[in-house]
Amino acid sequence: MKKTIKDIDVKGKKVIVRCDFNVPQKDGAITDDNRIKAALPTITYLVEKGAKVILMSHLGRPKGEPKMEFTLEPVADRLRQLLGKEVKFKSCPEVICDTIKEMADSLQDGDVMLLENVRFRKEETENGAEFAKELASLGEVFVQEAFGTAHRAHASTAGIADYLPAVSGFLIEKEVKFLGGAVENPERPFVAIMGGAKVGDKIPVIESLLKKVDTLIIGGGMSYTFFKAMGLEIGTSILDEENIGLAKELLKKAETAGVKLLLPVDVVCAKEFANETETVIVDRENIPADMMGLDIGPKTIDLYKNALVEAKTIVWNGPVGVFEMPSFAKGTKAIAEILAESDAVTVIGGGDSAAAAEQFGLADKMTHISTGGGASLEFLEGKVLPGIAIIEEK
Repeated sequence: MKKTIKDIDVKGKKVIVRCDFNVPQKDGAITDDNRIKAALPTITYLVEKGAKVILMSHLGRPKGEPKMEFTLEPVADRLRQLLGKEVKFKSCPEVICDTIKEMADSLQDGDVMLLENVRFRKEETENGAEFAKELASLGEVFVQEAFGTAHRAHASTAGIADYLPAVSGFLIEKEVKFLGGAVENPERPFVAIMGGAKVGDKIPVIESLLKKVDTLIIGGGMSYTFFKAMGLEIGTSILDEENIGLAKELLKKAETAGVKLLLPVDVVCAKEFANETETVIVDRENIPADMMGLDIGPKTIDLYKNALVEAKTIVWNGPVGVFEMPSFAKGTKAIAEILAESDAVTVIGGGDSAAAAEQFGLADKMTHISTGGGASLEFLEGKVLPGIAIIEEK
């Protein structure tokens, strides 16, 4: 068990918190503040317990240079609104300068400040020891709350823990509980749904899950690589050509492991990758040579539903169709609705499946939605994440 902020006395201490405020923006305005809201329980707890709170995060990819289009100033503004209190912020190209040190030193119990984008320094992604030491010099305790970057060994996510005691915030605690629980000790039947476009991106996770799940459901663009491995015509559908052989191996591994591997039995095909285009629903053996598969069909929805209604633990990563287009959103929406109505522990592995649950207004019906796409995949794969490994054990 990892230590959390509840396991330490934070009153009067300078607590430096690594958050994931990498939020989408348009014309300098934040378009989705879910990642900021996800950190609020931890920030509020620290404020109420009388800590001096120093927040830090990255935003975008400034590539080690102070590019002001990636400043965290809009995040500071949004935090002020959400917290209903002052959040001290001063843009400093070096992230830490004399002004920032003075600001940190003058914090009173319950005050909050935010550092500038840590990726303004190239040492951040290099996990430079000097930068990690500089960050650590501002605080007395480190709180890891950025699950979205926990799979990266960066100065602000891992290196800093060489110089400060490290504990988790409530968000990380929840991620470890639900993602870790699903992998290590799931209530059965355990069903995983793997979607998305490329098989290559998900092979290690699929191989890992085949040792743990009772049923593995494959959907989305990667289905067509499996169809190709089965010798089927896939028309102009997306194909991960270099991984056809691996898809064939995975089918064999599932059989050997006694895992039920479900692939679409019918698909929604279209002439073009566009919402307004001619569509037809066909069995997987009958995909026309001049069409592409863009969603699962009604028979497949029924097939998947039968597997999911029995489940006690469900992990979902990746949509089963091009849900961004209404014409091809039916399959992904059906999956989201089945999970929303389920009594199972439902864990959404971040990324596009989280976006889909939000789009269909069903996010609050899920047990847990991970805030990290890549991190959640690596966690499900059973990898040790650097940003989690540095948290002290109880």
